[in-house]
Amino acid sequence: MLKSEKIRDKSVFTTGEVAKICNISQQTVIRCFDSGRLRGFRVPGSRFRRVPRDQLITFMQENDIPLDMLEGATRRILIVDDEPAIVQLLTDVMERDGRFVIKSSATGFEAGMMTQEFMPDVILLDFKLPDINGTEVCRMVRSRSEMNNTRIIIISGVADPTEIDELYLAGADAFIKKPFRVDEVIARIDTMLKY
Repeated sequence: MLKSEKIRDKSVFTTGEVAKICNISQQTVIRCFDSGRLRGFRVPGSRFRRVPRDQLITFMQENDIPLDMLEGATRRILIVDDEPAIVQLLTDVMERDGRFVIKSSATGFEAGMMTQEFMPDVILLDFKLPDINGTEVCRMVRSRSEMNNTRIIIISGVADPTEIDELYLAGADAFIKKPFRVDEVIARIDTMLKY
């Protein structure tokens, strides 16, 4: 059986690994690959087939195959921002990455409700929300012992060092200034969750 640490580190899988993850025969995987139902590529100069992580997840979802074997490799991310364009940008890129399950919220109140049921590994939190500021959201999350392992990354245009210090004191783990690059956000998540 594949170890979850190994799965977490992989971005491309062999047909044998796909068979174990999906609990189906390797011949079935090869037939699905050859028919185009499972997308991937052939290793140049050989007959070996390889399946990228995002294509494997898509295949599993389309065929109602539980993602249990990949669960250790997927991380729950809650995006809390009232700017729809930012939420959409982060969601699109992170879902394509294949390692993240994304939910989003436009208000601090809604984020508070969602953290209880979704139990995110990481919260990407805008500082200035319509109903509450990021400092209060940080305090609320940190007041719950079950959220001790949740990482909070503030993404904001705020540059006031005093406010940034308050965020860290309230429980934020990192601060990224807007405008930002999505690859910078993903790199910070990777570092925090030790992919």
